[in-house]
Amino acid sequence: MLLLKNGYIISGAGAYADILIADGRIEAIAPHLNAPRGVDVIDVSGLTIGPGLVDAHAHFRDPGFTAKEDIASGARSAAKGGYTSVVLMGNTSPPVDNAATLRYVLDEGQKTAINIYSCANVTRGMGGQEIVAMAELAAAGAVGFSDDGWPLLDEGLLRTAMETAAALGRPLALHEEDPRFISDNGINAGRASSILGVSGSSREAEISMVRRDLALAVSCGAEVIIQHVSAEETVELIREAKRKYPAAAARIHAEATPHHFSLTEQALIDKGTLAKMNPPLRTEKDRLAIIGGLRDGTIDIIATDHAPHTDAEKAQPITTAPSGVIGLETALSLGIRELVAPGFLTMAQLFERMSGTPVRVFGLPTAELAVGAAADLVVFDAAASWTVGDFCSKSANSPFIGETLPGVVRYTICHGRLVYCQK
Repeated sequence: MLLLKNGYIISGAGAYADILIADGRIEAIAPHLNAPRGVDVIDVSGLTIGPGLVDAHAHFRDPGFTAKEDIASGARSAAKGGYTSVVLMGNTSPPVDNAATLRYVLDEGQKTAINIYSCANVTRGMGGQEIVAMAELAAAGAVGFSDDGWPLLDEGLLRTAMETAAALGRPLALHEEDPRFISDNGINAGRASSILGVSGSSREAEISMVRRDLALAVSCGAEVIIQHVSAEETVELIREAKRKYPAAAARIHAEATPHHFSLTEQALIDKGTLAKMNPPLRTEKDRLAIIGGLRDGTIDIIATDHAPHTDAEKAQPITTAPSGVIGLETALSLGIRELVAPGFLTMAQLFERMSGTPVRVFGLPTAELAVGAAADLVVFDAAASWTVGDFCSKSANSPFIGETLPGVVRYTICHGRLVYCQK
């Protein structure tokens, strides 16, 4: 048993209370709870308690690319960042397009201290040609389907996938970048590409596919997630679709990454490959539009798109280095700095986008601060600060290295057990 004393509990109004945890669940929430005999007591005065964070989009590179990350190291990185649940993407080697690979991922996940879930691929080998055995994979434990990293260009195939996913009650997470509009991915076609002397990635690559896929989702009754939104026009397309089709609005979701609401293409100019990702960082106008979408609920998920790469890979020239940045250990702090501190979101709203919505979209066990709920919690000091570096991830490809950020995770609790502690 565990008793957290004197914490500030995130809720609509907020309140100071104690939380008693027993058998992996929240047994009581009330001020001034007495400690039963034998219970471990942690005084969390001055700290905030929230539901464990739930990442809707991460890459642990296992199987196949474990020099970058594996499921065990990724889980440790997640716990350090306050995450108690992570949904993995399937662009591994072999890819998660079959039940055997999915079982491997889920079995390895069960060996970690947190909750590991996984999407399966939409197409075999992520080749965009043949749909996987979606019913079999759903039965094997896939919580959704995604070819993340690759767009689904065949409209007829995507329609069939949407209809099948809808029948199975699983969401489709869509990587929206049409290669016809991209010469050098990871680099915004604009100021960044001009300075670097390349063509870059046009915003139309994202806009065109989102326009098509929103129409398909409405037509098919599918639940979709528009991944890693980067462009102002995309935010407006999603907002308009939700307004125009209220019956479908609850099934249309969009995610923003902390790097896209924190940085612009200037970071790529300044930091090089550490700020190269797909889709690329764009302009300040785009960044503010993403924040506006988070503020009004157009964008209802904050996901890290945690994408580890080795130092050697990121040391390549800007046009050949792989895209992607790690994000599990900095996400909460960036949400506090960029969204809560300026008043765009309340802390409760931040946690809704970083925990509540992902739980509902993927049909995961409820993560909430309520009696009877699983004791998956993060305890953090919103007023304290830390300097980015010394990662639990195997990789260190972060554009925030050396920055001082607010919000220090002190404890992460999963299934009632301490899985991370920094006093």
